[in-house]
Amino acid sequence: MALATETYVLKDRLAALEWALSEQNLLDVAALAAEPSPEETAALTADRDAFVAHLLDSLLGLEVSQSTAGSPGT
Repeated sequence: MALATETYVLKDRLAALEWALSEQNLLDVAALAAEPSPEETAALTADRDAFVAHLLDSLLGLEVSQSTAGSPGT
């Protein structure tokens, strides 16, 4: 439930930001709804896939220890 609440707060704040920027003619809201180019789609898909993979690693207990050079055990 906490995640749903936080998500709604972000959604609400984003809508308020979009409205404020469009009122000052600093944002074309219609441009946000435009279909992304194939290059943009590829970049967004790669970013989303990396984000989801990182979340799943944590949820599935696949976290990897990342020791720094010079620390014990390296």
